[in-house]
Amino acid sequence: MLFAVLARKAYARNLQYRGSHLLHNAVSAVFGFIYASIWSGLGSDSSLGDYGAKGMVSYIAFNQAVLWITQFTTNGLGLEQSVRTGQIAVDLMRPVHLFYQAMSREWGQVWYQFLYKFIPIYVLYMFIFSLQLPQKASVYGWTAIALVAAAYISICMNYLIGIAALWTTESRWLYWLNYSFSMLLSGFFIPLEWLPGWLRTISGFTPYPYLLYYPTRIYMQFEQGTIVLGALLWGIGFTCVCLAVTHAVRRKLEVQGG
Repeated sequence: MLFAVLARKAYARNLQYRGSHLLHNAVSAVFGFIYASIWSGLGSDSSLGDYGAKGMVSYIAFNQAVLWITQFTTNGLGLEQSVRTGQIAVDLMRPVHLFYQAMSREWGQVWYQFLYKFIPIYVLYMFIFSLQLPQKASVYGWTAIALVAAAYISICMNYLIGIAALWTTESRWLYWLNYSFSMLLSGFFIPLEWLPGWLRTISGFTPYPYLLYYPTRIYMQFEQGTIVLGALLWGIGFTCVCLAVTHAVRRKLEVQGG
């Protein structure tokens, strides 16, 4: 199966850099510790709503680990570089849909980051902050579905960013623009219900809450698992857009290298 082959190759490629990735884990863990400490300090003077000081620490800890699955995906799925080198012409000639190729490779990276970044970072936080795990098996099931849906949405968004390089040549700025909006509207550092009303309304019309906010709320048992239906609808919509854009790309290809 081609999907498994491409994903396995991406996973194996990342395995060669496990040593250097330990530094990423250490830096990410430190940032998460700082964020959690800030909320812990704020919680000493405020109730922090439904979360409480302990709950906000758990919220930040889970979000910091989830970043590696839903946020830190490959910039444009590597398509911008393919356009600049001319490799995109070869990729489009292959008897496999370009979206399927890029998506399959990225799933290998997501799986690697789940095993070697998400799990180690969250386990470390469990010991540092004495985090409590959910007792219901259904919570883990819904959380897993929410994370898979979130990762897929992120993959689709990065595919569209990468494929934009066929028209703009340089699409890296789109990646950072998307990253900035995501950090603001996904509820990473501040739960969405604490945002100003107008900003909370805007976030409700975007897919960003499904990347961090809702998976974390499901894990913390503040949301029902059925909320992932919204993520599935976004996933279907993004899939249609990705397929339509790829169809347009086949009609107009401009290679910047070779």
